[in-house]
Amino acid sequence: MIEPRVDAPVQRKIGRNDPCWCGSGKKYKKCHLGRDRVTGRGGRRPARAAQDRDEIVLKTREEIEGVRRAGQLTRAILDELAGFVRPGVSTAEIDEIVRARTAAAGATAASLDYKGFPCSSCTSVNEVVCHGIPGGRALVEGDIVNVDVTSVLDGFYGDASRMYEVGRVDEEAARLVRVTRECLERGIERVRPGGRIGDVGAAIDRHARAHGYSVVRTFGGHGIGRSFHEAPFVPHVGKEGTGDPMVPGMVFTVEPMINQGTWRVKVLADGWTAVTADGKLSAQWEHTVAVTEDGVDVLTA
Repeated sequence: MIEPRVDAPVQRKIGRNDPCWCGSGKKYKKCHLGRDRVTGRGGRRPARAAQDRDEIVLKTREEIEGVRRAGQLTRAILDELAGFVRPGVSTAEIDEIVRARTAAAGATAASLDYKGFPCSSCTSVNEVVCHGIPGGRALVEGDIVNVDVTSVLDGFYGDASRMYEVGRVDEEAARLVRVTRECLERGIERVRPGGRIGDVGAAIDRHARAHGYSVVRTFGGHGIGRSFHEAPFVPHVGKEGTGDPMVPGMVFTVEPMINQGTWRVKVLADGWTAVTADGKLSAQWEHTVAVTEDGVDVLTA
């Protein structure tokens, strides 16, 4: 599930020259940096959850593996849906598959009852950008639908979404789905230690604009781990070399929403469903990723 922008909150930057997490008053590089590289803790304050939305919490190796296990369950559910999504199937039936498979794995669905959201997944069809509520609508030939699933397993969250083409879709819809996936891939390619969060959005926006599409700015990716939404906010439009520095132990989602027309959206009366302002198609793909010592690890792949 996507994080609303809230006009880009000011986020705590984690870097070598920041004050150390231990409270010594020394710079991180002069205090715990070397030790944390060995222990894998990173700059995370011991025994503290991500209670402050502006605090980036670095994950240990063990925590990253926990997110991976949750993410692999999410991936398995999305894989199963590939054989189920077809004309005549309702979005409520899709949600029931998600609910049942999540429960069978001993996990819970993060979206269910999240701020009142009534279902175990988000199903966003055609002009719906995100947060579509599953219901009685039956899919028809030519639809495109995004299914967004976040599994909570053993206290860790794994968030991913995928596009499905319903039967035979027209070339314009197929092209949007393909380019949106490429935008996700371009963004993930820019995840690396020493980079900046703005690098991710810059790569996504550049690829989308090259194909005549726009990138939704109202929503973005987010940190994730033991909480559903953590810092940093990950905009999908950005300027290279700006934003929070990426360091090993950061875990966040990359989930670009790409529109055929304007990037602007409107939220319907249900308070959740976001649609394109001009009624044109939208598509989205999502992965949860971790910054490693030498690059990126896609935890939901």
